[in-house]
Amino acid sequence: MIHIPDFANATPVQIIFCFLSFITLITAFLAIFSRNPIHSALYLVISFFSIAGHYLLLNSQFLAIVHVIVYSGAIMILFLFTIMLMNLNKENEVHKPRITRLGAIVSFCLICIVLILIFINSKPIEGEYIATGEDYQSIKVLGRVLLNEYMVPFEFASILLLTAMIGVVLLSKKEKTEK
Repeated sequence: MIHIPDFANATPVQIIFCFLSFITLITAFLAIFSRNPIHSALYLVISFFSIAGHYLLLNSQFLAIVHVIVYSGAIMILFLFTIMLMNLNKENEVHKPRITRLGAIVSFCLICIVLILIFINSKPIEGEYIATGEDYQSIKVLGRVLLNEYMVPFEFASILLLTAMIGVVLLSKKEKTEK
């Protein structure tokens, strides 16, 4: 059974969480449904900032700051450069057929239904938690874990970003016309 929270007895943290969730969902939908690509990118920035607010609510200040610097800063600048270089704001852009849009809406609704059913039927994790006693908020501990245990995924992520950057440069190059 779904539990609907009582807002009359809500704590300030719960109220802030609901507000940030509302902002995150609204700006994510606006980013998807906006016709102007620059507006979509700006809505995505607002969504990223509200997600950083969720990290702050979870007492993860380092992750919130890194999220703002990396996603709201660097990644969104790359998105904006890509949008500007590809000139996606053309009025003569080909529109998708109605059957494609209908298929996207149906698949989106099915995924939403499946996720809602998973959340409703999920049970809390039971059992013993192994506490290591390490504070992952510490930059020293986080750096040791990231660069020792997760070195290979960290390097794969850097190679992926480098490949994306090279792809953007190649896509933005204009072909030279011979005279």
